[in-house]
Amino acid sequence: MNTTDFDPIDEQILHALHLDGRVPYSRVAEAIGVSEQTVARRYSRLRSSNALRVWGLVDRSKLGHVEWLVRIRCTPDSAEAIAQALARRSDTSWISRTSGGTELVCTTAAATPGESLLLRELPKTARVLDVTAHCLLHIFSGRPAGIAAKLTALTPAQIALVRPADADNRSSEPEHRTSEKDLDDLDHRLIALLRDDGRATTAWLAAQTGASRSTVQRRIADLRAAGVLYFHVDVRWPMLGLGVRTLLWLSVEPARMESAGLALAAHPEVAFVAATSGAANLHASLVTRDIPALYTYLSTRIATLRGVRSVDSAPVLETYKGAAGLHGPASDF
Repeated sequence: MNTTDFDPIDEQILHALHLDGRVPYSRVAEAIGVSEQTVARRYSRLRSSNALRVWGLVDRSKLGHVEWLVRIRCTPDSAEAIAQALARRSDTSWISRTSGGTELVCTTAAATPGESLLLRELPKTARVLDVTAHCLLHIFSGRPAGIAAKLTALTPAQIALVRPADADNRSSEPEHRTSEKDLDDLDHRLIALLRDDGRATTAWLAAQTGASRSTVQRRIADLRAAGVLYFHVDVRWPMLGLGVRTLLWLSVEPARMESAGLALAAHPEVAFVAATSGAANLHASLVTRDIPALYTYLSTRIATLRGVRSVDSAPVLETYKGAAGLHGPASDF
């Protein structure tokens, strides 16, 4: 993957942060052969310029919530206002405008399928012409593994130095499910602080919560081990030479859905792919260099997937909200 505005050291830091959003600067420095001060300075520069952020986020599915991908078709003059209203809600993420500006796509979650306030309210909203909701059934790639995981800036030996020591053990453990009732006040406070800054220091978190450093470290480790807390690397993809984000909705033969989902997950262009309810039973989000590269991807990679009955592709015109917070036009993707 070629870079434009990120130099090789920046890209190595990005790759390392995706492997572990809270990796110590010292470990990154050891892996890439520069000083700890250089890593800290580079990260500070990227973060202050809004080119790179690390967010601590909650995987709602691990708390038993049902997640939905919602497609909202609205009148052209209302798309902007509706998108901004959706962005202000605490139960939404990844709000994007596609398809000539008349369709909005967002993600929302609820404790049970019937409890989504958003899904109940949207049909009553003036100028909303149609709402289609797809329940997320299974995620093949994404959260936290996305397109940054497919960077090749670090060698296998460097990756081994950066990865958490228990990463392989975590991946081999059976899926651990918890509920919001299992989270206490300290958990909620830590999650809120890490949502604002995923790399907030243990000392600062301890001072803010009144807990000891060892308690803070243990709670974060427990939340990560349970899969409730993960770290999302938010980056300006155009700085990596990736200028076009596209949403795909695929209708796949049920017997081929698993193999198609796994194949999409292996494509370097794909940041997220999941099985969903509805006629379009696979959804993917991908990033390409430009429109010609998107055409090449659709006409070669997608065209060769077995069992695909139809494909609906929608380039993203604007992102109003990403995984964690409000995005301006300059920080799309």
